[in-house]
Amino acid sequence: MDVAGENEIFPCPNLYCIIQKRAEVIMFKLGIIGYPLGHSISAVIQKAGLESIGLEGSYDVMETPPEDLISRIKYIKANGYNGFNVTIPLKVPMSLFLEDIDDYANIAGCVNTVKVLEDKSFYGYNTDIYGFKKAIPQDFDLNGKNASILGTGGASRAAVVGLAERGVKEIDFYTRNIINSRQTLDYVRAKFPEITFNVYQIQNIRSLEHTSIIVNATPIGMKGFMADQMPLERADLDKLNPAKTIIYDIVYNPVKTILIQEAQKRGLKTIGGLDMLIYQAERAIEIWTGQSPDTKVMKIAALEAL
Repeated sequence: MDVAGENEIFPCPNLYCIIQKRAEVIMFKLGIIGYPLGHSISAVIQKAGLESIGLEGSYDVMETPPEDLISRIKYIKANGYNGFNVTIPLKVPMSLFLEDIDDYANIAGCVNTVKVLEDKSFYGYNTDIYGFKKAIPQDFDLNGKNASILGTGGASRAAVVGLAERGVKEIDFYTRNIINSRQTLDYVRAKFPEITFNVYQIQNIRSLEHTSIIVNATPIGMKGFMADQMPLERADLDKLNPAKTIIYDIVYNPVKTILIQEAQKRGLKTIGGLDMLIYQAERAIEIWTGQSPDTKVMKIAALEAL
């Protein structure tokens, strides 16, 4: 048999050739740090994203309590990682170990994505804002409108930035403890002086009929944490106009929280947290690889994992 023809059918006829071909493939070494991570489906989503653009790589789930952050950073630098995601409770403390950050991370005051540069230094990004904003339909006009955010924790900051970029003029925060929310309020007021910020106790929620979008930035409704409850009363939803208000729940597990289910029963438009999760992961892959993954493939993988 002609050797040339044989090689066309079997381009790697021996082990040495296979090893050489394997070495030519760019392997991305990625991961996620935070604590706890037993609930995370980031590995499933990111691997699906890489495969959708023909790239190979690993994505390690590395549980890292705050007291272990320094040792984890040393481990990442010593083991050739290209990048990693950061989740609670490390999004703010991670900033202490970054060479530089992007504009979104600067505005939000926290990072969720890190790229490891050639000199092993870290560049931080916030892709939560990108994910939050992209999940809102472009044809839904928020310019000059009012928004309501339930909760004043770290997730609320991404919501504020995303809503500010969509042109909202006023944001009402609803929280269980107004005193503990002071830091967040002071921060966003300084960053966005053009927006009016108000804060109310969620136990004494006022009428929401004037608001165009209601964002649940609390963990209420999440699997394993008050999954059978929602942060609003059903009577509050009854008063909303389906033509004017969107309910946005950043909780992604379950895919349809009690809040989303009750809103849909009333004909209200809804956005689930899974879309935000997929879009922020899409942006992370773009940062690490320079290529855009297929978000449909990523979402299918996520739904199968939930």
